[in-house]
Amino acid sequence: MESTRINKFLSEVGYCSRRAADKLILAKRVTINGKIPEMGTKITSCDEVRVDGKLINKSKDDFVYIAFNKPIGIVCTTDTRVEKNNIIDYINYPKRIFPIGRLDKPSEGLIFLTNDGDIVNKILRARNNHEKEYIVTVNKFITRDFIQKMSNGVPILDTITRKCKIEQLNTNTFKIILTQGLNRQIRRMCEYLDYRVTKLKRVRIMNVKLDLPVGKWRNLTKKELDIITNSIVDSKKTFEQSSTKY
Repeated sequence: MESTRINKFLSEVGYCSRRAADKLILAKRVTINGKIPEMGTKITSCDEVRVDGKLINKSKDDFVYIAFNKPIGIVCTTDTRVEKNNIIDYINYPKRIFPIGRLDKPSEGLIFLTNDGDIVNKILRARNNHEKEYIVTVNKFITRDFIQKMSNGVPILDTITRKCKIEQLNTNTFKIILTQGLNRQIRRMCEYLDYRVTKLKRVRIMNVKLDLPVGKWRNLTKKELDIITNSIVDSKKTFEQSSTKY
């Protein structure tokens, strides 16, 4: 029977972050089968977990999966004390949710939010090669050399970016499909080639296309979620925190 550390369990069910779970455990507010656990204790599906006496269930019926068209100026953070224009306060959802990956403050477009920590970890793992599509405008004419170099890989952040699909749409706008998520990747790639991004919009994540007005959100459909779930079925559950910003 598969076992999971208690802090990871509380994160995956969307109750709180791992760090917050550790604090709850240290404060002796968590019980497993009626007993106060030690840090790092593992549980199985047969164990009963409570926080402050409240039973914590890992029921898929309690999970939320949202597609949101993030406006420019909104920050993808769950720290509502630090950032005024944060994504959590903007959406104001009645349950605790968190973004899957990030879009930086000057960028706009599609982002997922959920309270299912397991699906977050699987989607964010770079090795899973999940596609993300962007429309990007730069500050000067796009050349054939620019397209070729961008598509074949650019040296940034002590690595070479993966080969990617890129298509010129007009004199200074292109479409790019990435399968990795380095920090501010598209902006850094353009800067390396002496271009500056003036507009960046994410229009697709995996099988989900952006179909919302700016600032609006909707629940993912069952069909969309089924395709996502099937595409990550072989992903390992090992936690990998992402700092992805574009």
